[in-house]
Amino acid sequence: MPYYRQVGEIPPKRHTQFRTPEGGLYAEELMGVEGFSSDSALLYHRHLPTAIVDSQTVEDGRGGTEPNLPLKPRHFKTPTLTWDGADAVTGRRILFGNADVIIGFVAATAPSPLYRNATGDELLYVQTGAGVVETIYGALPVADGDYVVIPTSCTYRVVPNSGEPMRILVLEATGHIGPPKRYLSSKGQFLEHSPYCERDLRGPTEPLTAAGEDVDVLVRHRAGLTRFTYANHPFDVVGWDGCLYPWVFNIRDFEPITGRLHQPPPVHQTFEGPNFVVCSFCPRKVDYHPLSIPVPYNHANVDSDELLFYVGGDYEARKGSGIGLGSLSLHPAGCTHGPQPGAVEASLGVDYFDETAVMVDTFRPLELGEAAQACEDPAYAWTWSGRQRA
Repeated sequence: MPYYRQVGEIPPKRHTQFRTPEGGLYAEELMGVEGFSSDSALLYHRHLPTAIVDSQTVEDGRGGTEPNLPLKPRHFKTPTLTWDGADAVTGRRILFGNADVIIGFVAATAPSPLYRNATGDELLYVQTGAGVVETIYGALPVADGDYVVIPTSCTYRVVPNSGEPMRILVLEATGHIGPPKRYLSSKGQFLEHSPYCERDLRGPTEPLTAAGEDVDVLVRHRAGLTRFTYANHPFDVVGWDGCLYPWVFNIRDFEPITGRLHQPPPVHQTFEGPNFVVCSFCPRKVDYHPLSIPVPYNHANVDSDELLFYVGGDYEARKGSGIGLGSLSLHPAGCTHGPQPGAVEASLGVDYFDETAVMVDTFRPLELGEAAQACEDPAYAWTWSGRQRA
C-alpha cells in the first residue's frame, strides 16, 4: 500500500520488548512481501501465531477449467447461478482461470470459515448485499460497489448481513494486486492525475479480538488446501503498523477521465495484478467533440482477453445483445468486437452514460470453469450478424 497506518497499541520501537498487562511479552508477527524487500506490517499477538496443534489435507472440490473452444465471444448470466446457504469462501464457483488468476463468483448468505490464501492477493468486488470482512488487522464493513484488497496470507472471514445475499466477484491472483504504478510517485503517494487517492481508501481502524482454543483456519496454498488447527484464535492482535494491510475502495469514488473523443480502456484502470488489469467503467460525461461517437469503436484484443462484468445502469454499446445486470461478456484475443448493430447511431448526441461495469483484462487466455459453462447464453456470439445458430 502507498501509505503507512498504525492501529491499536504498539511499542515506540519495533522488535523491542512489548509486555502484556500481566507482564508477559506480546508475540510479534512480521507480514512482509517480496522477501522482506517491499511492504510489510508488524502485528502484536496475545498468543504465539505459530502455535498449531493439527494439520489436515482438505479435498479441493471446486474443479478446474477448460480452454475457450471453439474460440468465440461469450456471454454469461450470473443471476441464473444458484447457491443454498453458501459462504464467501467455500461457496465460490469458478467462472474463469489461467496461470495468473482464478475468477470466481458466489452469492453468500452464511459466515465463511477463517481462511488464508497463501498463493497470492485476492480482490473481492461486492456487487450487491453488505457484511463485514473480519481480518487479523481488524474489521472492514463492506457493501455494494466495494472492492476489497486482501493481501497474501492474511487470515480473514466474510460475515454477510442478514437479508440480501452478498453477490461477490472474486479474483485470486498468483501475486500482488495494487494501484497501477503510473498513479504513484516514487515514494508511493497517489499523483494528481490518478482517478482516486488515499482519501478514498478505507482500512481497519481498530483491532478485532476473539477468544477461543483449537480454532480451524482453511489455507489455500500452491499444492491445494490444508486445514490448520491453532491453539488460540488468530484474531488476538492488539496492535499493528506498516504499509501492508487489507483495504477497501468503492467504485463510486472512481473519478472518470473523459475527453472530446472516445477514451481508451487504460483511463479506467483501477488495479494491476500479475499479467492482468482491473478497470472501472462508471457513470460519466462522454465525448464532447461535435462529431464524436460516444460508444467504443470496433477493436481487436491483440494481446489480451477482455472480461466485462455489468453491475449498474444501462450499457449503451451492448443494447440488443441480451446482456443485463449481472452479465459477464468475454471477448478473447483473436476476436474483433465492438458495439451491437444500431448502437453507434443511437449514441450520437448522447452526452452522459449511466453505466457501471468492472473489467478484467488478462494477458494470457482465460479458460472456462464449471460456473461459466452452467450460465452461458449460447446465442451471444451471433448477435452482431443477426443470424441465429443452433
